[in-house]
Amino acid sequence: MSDDWIQFVPADPRAQPTKEAADRAVQLLKSYAPEADEVTAKFMEHTEIFHPVENWEGVHCPVCGADAEAWFDDAMHRAADESFSDLTVQTPCCRSHTSLNDLHYVSQVAFGRFVLEAMNANIGETTPEQDRALSDALGLPLRKVRLHL
Repeated sequence: MSDDWIQFVPADPRAQPTKEAADRAVQLLKSYAPEADEVTAKFMEHTEIFHPVENWEGVHCPVCGADAEAWFDDAMHRAADESFSDLTVQTPCCRSHTSLNDLHYVSQVAFGRFVLEAMNANIGETTPEQDRALSDALGLPLRKVRLHL
């Protein structure tokens, strides 16, 4: 059997909400996904990557739009070796300076030290209004990642 998660990660990879805000957001997400196997908020000491795993669809340069698959894995390994403390990259395609967090991912990817997530939520997609309410509860702009294992 496979599992799915809806994950909400702050758009700023270094940002973390307060514990109280995280608790409010957990309760709100539980109200949106009452049949979820689990709804949690996790704080991490180091930055982690949140990506769709089996639903990976590719990555592109945010400046020129070129396919970034050829160099992405090497850039990820270098960043991972440093616990994602430095996400900056220079794109080989157009020599632009950007961040791994700001590449254009076909399926959303995020880097962060906090995640709000629902496992097997059984709700399909959250609505834009629900996404805004979760962002407001946490006091942070969020990125939504759909993980499938």
